Amino acid sequence: MTTTQKPGARTRSLVLHLISVAVGALIVVPIGFGVLGGFKDNGQLSSNPLGWPDPWVPENYTGILASGVFWRQLGNSTLIALATTFVVVGAAAMAAFVFARFSFRGREFLFTLFAVGLMFPFAVAILPLFILLRTMGLLDNPLGVILPQAAFGLPVTIIILRQFFRTIPAEVEEAATLDGCSPFGFFWRVLLPMARPALATVSVLAIVASWNNFMLPLVVFTDQSWWTLPVGVQAFQGQYSDDTARVLAYVVLSMVPALGFYAVAERQLIGGLAGSVKG
Repeated sequence: MTTTQKPGARTRSLVLHLISVAVGALIVVPIGFGVLGGFKDNGQLSSNPLGWPDPWVPENYTGILASGVFWRQLGNSTLIALATTFVVVGAAAMAAFVFARFSFRGREFLFTLFAVGLMFPFAVAILPLFILLRTMGLLDNPLGVILPQAAFGLPVTIIILRQFFRTIPAEVEEAATLDGCSPFGFFWRVLLPMARPALATVSVLAIVASWNNFMLPLVVFTDQSWWTLPVGVQAFQGQYSDDTARVLAYVVLSMVPALGFYAVAERQLIGGLAGSVKG
């Protein structure tokens, strides 16, 4: 027996589909314009901005890929993103374990302080942060970017991991304790392996946030050899302001690693977020 949708349900479904298509177009169309624009010259961009390249100009991409500057900035972004992720996930996992599995006076107050960190805008802290990093001698040092990024990533990471850790049954911890596991042994040998989806989720969030960070590397690094890709894109745009096609090619190439990583980790990201919300 087939069921027919009510007119109101069909209308809502149609509206949701139209909104999804519109949002998808807002995302895909600019990316497609950038990719195709990188294969054009400036004359084609002026006369035929939305059409196919004729002729194709792959030199915009190959010239950037042959440049050592692009690969150095790619390496800097990768190093800083991976180090930031290691620090923030490691510290947040231990803090979330304490907040989730131990009861002590002031626990909820301390957790609330971390949650309040979500509402603290990064731009407000940039001046005192610059003075602090200068005092500590961390300017033109990758630690000057890694440590602040990890600090600002702690609130959301702790919240997600705490929710996931609280879903682990107490019986599992009791069984581990009876087998002679210490609290840290339970955390390291049992809890972390069970929390792989949540750890993958917060790792993806930390890597993407670090990869897209522009303001902090711009403030910390005056030495161009430490510039990351977002800063490099800004500098490249200023250097080749008259060559829009080459700028588009540089922007597209700088997006490819992050888009590729996100496409690979998308399933883990969605699964981890669903698990933390369910918890």
